Amino acid sequence: MIKAIRGFKDILPGETEKWVYLENLARKFFLNYGFREIRLPVLEKTELFARSIGETTDIVEKEMYTFLDRSQESLTLRPEATAGICRAVIENGLYAQAKILKLFTIGPMFRYERPQKGRLRQFHQLNAEVFGSQVPGTDAEIIILACDILEGGGAKKLKLEINSLGCPKCRPAFRDALQKFLKGLKDKLCEDCRRRAEKNPLRALDCKNETCQALYNEAPLIEDFWCEECREHFLRVLNDLEIVGLSYQKNPRLVRGLDYYVRTTFEIKAPNLGAQDTVAAGGRYDGLLKALGGPDLPGVGFAIGMERFLLVADLPEELAIKIDLFVAALGEPARQRILPLVHNLRKLGLAVDLDHEGRSLKAQLKQANRLKARYTLIVGENELSENKALLRDMESGVQEEIPLQSLEDSLFKRLKR
Repeated sequence: MIKAIRGFKDILPGETEKWVYLENLARKFFLNYGFREIRLPVLEKTELFARSIGETTDIVEKEMYTFLDRSQESLTLRPEATAGICRAVIENGLYAQAKILKLFTIGPMFRYERPQKGRLRQFHQLNAEVFGSQVPGTDAEIIILACDILEGGGAKKLKLEINSLGCPKCRPAFRDALQKFLKGLKDKLCEDCRRRAEKNPLRALDCKNETCQALYNEAPLIEDFWCEECREHFLRVLNDLEIVGLSYQKNPRLVRGLDYYVRTTFEIKAPNLGAQDTVAAGGRYDGLLKALGGPDLPGVGFAIGMERFLLVADLPEELAIKIDLFVAALGEPARQRILPLVHNLRKLGLAVDLDHEGRSLKAQLKQANRLKARYTLIVGENELSENKALLRDMESGVQEEIPLQSLEDSLFKRLKR
């Protein structure tokens, strides 16, 4: 027996309804906020991620699914969506369509990590990106949107952590101070952090090693290095969050595992998820479009992890599609007589199922119950000879006769939602 690849999971009936429910809920919020959907290829040139995410990040160094195709070109299954959206915006000139461009996408991402609760090697995200706006209000709106989607799905007791990573004008001084601090701890750090201290010291702060994190309690704080513009930007973001009543916690040590972030960065965490408790995260990435060969437009966005969202969502108990009508055709003449009716009702938007196997009435009624059909239409040899059909209310068990000549109109009026 061939099994699924480790870290890749089938989403089965009974679960897919939950996914569709949350995806549709998110789409509604995206559209209400003025976003338009974009669908991207899952495979991109490796260079796209190396240039955007950063060659010294864990994602690029350790986690990407990268291979050479038959033309010896290096390709990668996308580990995140922002870089691909930026590539599409540049390649298709989408930035010329509107001063402020709002895009969202929903789909799978791929990273080679140790599979665990809420984290798989093929995972799924809801992504939102805004291009063309540098004002703090856009940062706040992105955060509010992410919270609205999560709360709309029933997630409770969410904790928003927020920080500013500064800008190219003020961050170099912080980087130098942090690098000096890390070099003083070199013998006490994990192997990854020793390497990060040389190449990308901000990434060290994102280390999950508890020993390293304890040492970083004395590390320099980025807020002590902010320029006046970054400080003002951050305060205005916080003010907008307060205006709409969204609580937050400033986390001066919060960084993201991607190199393209500047200024606002945030994570939304949920209780009872253990160490991997971040459900959504994002921030500002001014300069990324330009770095990828596009116009010098600012950007800000977020991603919600669907697998973790499902773990914290409070979903309606009954999400499976209910059948409006199950047709129990007893015998081949009855099946052929009723087939056009089934076809027409489906085209009219009703959920109708028909037994083609010629099973007994008892077996077909059991099937109707399994499908949770509202009604069952019974047509057999006797009904055909008397030019009628029996309609059974599956909840009450009450049956009534309906003439075959008026069957379609009668059923549509009865069953339309």
